[in-house]
Amino acid sequence: MFKLKEDFEQVLDRYEAWWDCEVLDRPLVSLIYPASDAPGDAVPQKSYSSLREAWMDTDYVVARTEAQMHARVYYGDALPVTFPNLGPEVFSAFYGCPLEFGETTSWSEPILDRMDATAVAQLQLDRDNVYFRKILELTDALIEVGRETFIVGYTDLHPGGDAIAAFRDPQALCLDMIEHRNAVKALCDRITDDFLTLYDLYHQKLQAAGMPSTTWLNATCRGRFHVPSNDFSCMISNRMFEDVFLPGIMRECRHMDRSIYHLDGPQALRFLDTLLDVPEIHAIQWVPGAGQEHWAQWINVYQRIQAAGKAFCLYPPVEDLDQVFEVLRPEGAWLVLGGVPDHETAEAVVQKVTRWRR
Repeated sequence: MFKLKEDFEQVLDRYEAWWDCEVLDRPLVSLIYPASDAPGDAVPQKSYSSLREAWMDTDYVVARTEAQMHARVYYGDALPVTFPNLGPEVFSAFYGCPLEFGETTSWSEPILDRMDATAVAQLQLDRDNVYFRKILELTDALIEVGRETFIVGYTDLHPGGDAIAAFRDPQALCLDMIEHRNAVKALCDRITDDFLTLYDLYHQKLQAAGMPSTTWLNATCRGRFHVPSNDFSCMISNRMFEDVFLPGIMRECRHMDRSIYHLDGPQALRFLDTLLDVPEIHAIQWVPGAGQEHWAQWINVYQRIQAAGKAFCLYPPVEDLDQVFEVLRPEGAWLVLGGVPDHETAEAVVQKVTRWRR
């Protein structure tokens, strides 16, 4: 189906089993390593007067992406995925937030100076917005070069609390949660409507091009796939999260066939049990944060996820696999392994994972 992933249908079967915390022939394991036949100068180089200009150059982004995709081997259950990317706050930029570009990411500037009815009513999704049009342009261009070769996903979308924090500024939104909670709830409900409409726009475009559903987190499924999140939640209480933002997250997930929640940072762990109780959340991506990345610090977290009957992804070093096998079960585990140098190492890892039993 895809030249860079000729066994895609078999891999898709494994993902479907993973979502259900089942194992077919083996647990999910993803490894990416450099292609031995990739030329050293495959990625094109170009000079720009600004970082913004580089991010917005569709022809260059597509040429660079195509070269990068062919420079790697996607082994095991790793998927050759790219997506149109203007940074993690592009959803808020669709409403008018200016974007500032760095070397590897971008960030938005707030535009909502007060949480009152007049100001909030002026905040509207703009389909003529330069970033909205650029994402569609990038999507179409990536589809054109990737068709039958690699997978194109939808852009990184963050509605809900993270979008409102970008509109308003996180500190100001913390005060709004006390002083204008109903207004925040109403805005969250409205932008969730926008998100679902926008998601379907991307999904239909990609499905028509023969692409499975995926995005920045390279899982997939038969149907609609989504990565809900709310990094802003680390700044509020459990009761506020459940009252204001959880209903929108549940609406997002009910619109999808499969959802993996992006749980980011130790301060977010207090929401884990609440999220595990949501039937439409099928998996958890736990991201501990800088300086706390080693998976073994969080064995109890992965065990709680497994005890709740949910799937998860795990990022251990290859040399820790025996310890992983001792403390976790293979059902619902997706191992994402970096630092694999070549085919021989990758094949040895896959064979080892194949032998993992309860």
